[in-house]
Amino acid sequence: MNLKRPVWFVIVLSQLCLAFGLPAADLSESAERMLADVKELASDEYEGRGVGTKGLEKAAAFIAREFEKAGLNVKSAGGDPYQEFDITDGAELGSPNTLTLSGPGNKKMELKLGVDFQVCSFGSAGKFSAPVVFAGYGIDAPDVEYNDFDNLDVEGKVVIVMRRTPQQSNPHGPFAVGHGISRHAALTTKLSQAYTKGAVAVLFVNDPFSGTSEREQLTKKESEATQAVLKLAREVADAAPSEKTRKELKTALIHLDEVSGLVREHDEDVLMEFGYAGTRAGKSIPCLHVTQEVVNQMLIPSTGGSLAEIEAVIDQSNAPASRELEGWTATGEATLELVRRPVKNVIGILDGSGSQRDEAIVIGAHFDHLGYGGEGSLLPSSMDVHNGADDNASGTAGLLELARRLSRQRDKLSRKIVFIAFTGEERGLLGSEEYVKEPVVALEKTVAMLNMDMIGRLDENKLTVFGTGTSPTWEEILDEYAQPLSLDLSKKPEGFGPSDHSTFYAKRIPVLHLFTGTHSDYHRPSDDWDKINADGMDRIVTFLERIAVATASSDKRPEYTQVKGTAILERTGSRPYFGSIPDFGTDAEGYAIQGVSPDSPAEKGGLKGGDIIVEFGGNRIGGLDDFDLALRKFQAGEQVEVVVMRGGKRVTLKITLATPRG
Repeated sequence: MNLKRPVWFVIVLSQLCLAFGLPAADLSESAERMLADVKELASDEYEGRGVGTKGLEKAAAFIAREFEKAGLNVKSAGGDPYQEFDITDGAELGSPNTLTLSGPGNKKMELKLGVDFQVCSFGSAGKFSAPVVFAGYGIDAPDVEYNDFDNLDVEGKVVIVMRRTPQQSNPHGPFAVGHGISRHAALTTKLSQAYTKGAVAVLFVNDPFSGTSEREQLTKKESEATQAVLKLAREVADAAPSEKTRKELKTALIHLDEVSGLVREHDEDVLMEFGYAGTRAGKSIPCLHVTQEVVNQMLIPSTGGSLAEIEAVIDQSNAPASRELEGWTATGEATLELVRRPVKNVIGILDGSGSQRDEAIVIGAHFDHLGYGGEGSLLPSSMDVHNGADDNASGTAGLLELARRLSRQRDKLSRKIVFIAFTGEERGLLGSEEYVKEPVVALEKTVAMLNMDMIGRLDENKLTVFGTGTSPTWEEILDEYAQPLSLDLSKKPEGFGPSDHSTFYAKRIPVLHLFTGTHSDYHRPSDDWDKINADGMDRIVTFLERIAVATASSDKRPEYTQVKGTAILERTGSRPYFGSIPDFGTDAEGYAIQGVSPDSPAEKGGLKGGDIIVEFGGNRIGGLDDFDLALRKFQAGEQVEVVVMRGGKRVTLKITLATPRG
């Protein structure tokens, strides 16, 4: 006899199965379909759906087929399901790449690419010829009263900067991770410091401590391996050794040989490979990595000390040792070619049949992920496939299931539904930004946007819903539809937040975004399908289905409401609040914004969507990194002069910063 189990029993049983890694019991047909879609999209053959992989193309084709099978119109984007556009995907090293150093007494060093220097992919292309200054670690950190640029004029100069931070051997030093300011060690932060202060190029050099420390560690391991071999050799010599001892000695000898090889091959001054640290958006300056030997040929005659000696002085005094290297100039050229790759959103439309059939609701989920890791991965050393089962094969599976359900309804919806699988979300909401620039349904006719990003890990029935304050319509229907499905809602009123819905809210469209939370597998290779709560996904999709039907059937469109602030998943540190919304879909030379948060300092100060910030408080701004760095130099309550490019003209605004949000 097959008795139907109560809802609470199925929920509890599914939660227990998930917690103990057991197969989920009694999944509905809908949950089974979604789990199958997640398995498909998160399989290794899809290569983590990374930009530039065949797997991303394969995923787009899979989604298009499922949209068509569901009965959607898949010819609205120019005759096929695809909205195609190009994005920047790193850079390639072009030619020529040169660097010449000229010093006192007609000294001249013609440096060789790949031997004496390497071009850094996170800088820009360009030529330079200027005096050289040494700027220590290239750090400006008011929080710990350390500034390598203090009393150092770098305007129009080529700046030498050491990697990492002072006092690395001191776990309680001012730049230790525990202080939360290790961002000062980031190469892009150092580059931004030099750029905003007017440098024309940066020459990075390895800090001596790191290479020396690595050699000491290897030498220590070699000594330990040697002692282990000697101990076993004495046992073999003193008596008839057992077979176990012979095997242990053989293993120990192999280990010693391997460690000794590492010691012999260790290079304390390795040049960064081109491509290390990714690429930088916006305007920048040429950036090269030179060897310690090259730098010492300038430092020793100019300062009387080598790089290692200067590093030791900085560590001991906790004071900068920056200075101009009199008589030295650097002349060079870096040739970088940005790589542009074609990508595509996938679009399917379910037509409406009522009096509002010319109006639309957008339902979206991004289908891209991190590919084989690299930039964005929280396990950066791994080159394994990052399958992204929860992020965001789960949301994509939910999107496909909603397309199936809504298209087979007996009663046609009054408004049309535009289903969009976005790409480029992991690169900065690029797919949704492309759509709002080239919508298939006019934005003024788009009444709402419903988004799903990471809906596969429902735990204790807790579902976060962003955008609940973006329309007065939402509050009542959210509570009404959540309760029968045993969903415990955490409501976030803000419309700006960490996914594609934010782009639509910037266009004054009410939004909702569903999210089950981050976890230890987030942006790691371990985000796999076997950790998905399929029953939870089923209930979340049912929840969103009811919201979509109610919205599509209503006589009135949801009223748009401005909500202050931006919803965030993590604290952003000690920055004051500004309130700009980045536009990641542009190659503008500066920090481009798509909008401003309501009632924010940016809005009050007159900043508008489409503006490009090129100066902030006297700091040059070439991109988002520079803006973030400059903002951290100020405090809430300070009035900052901001220069923007607006319609090809420079416009100066004065903006008073507010206290941090979130």
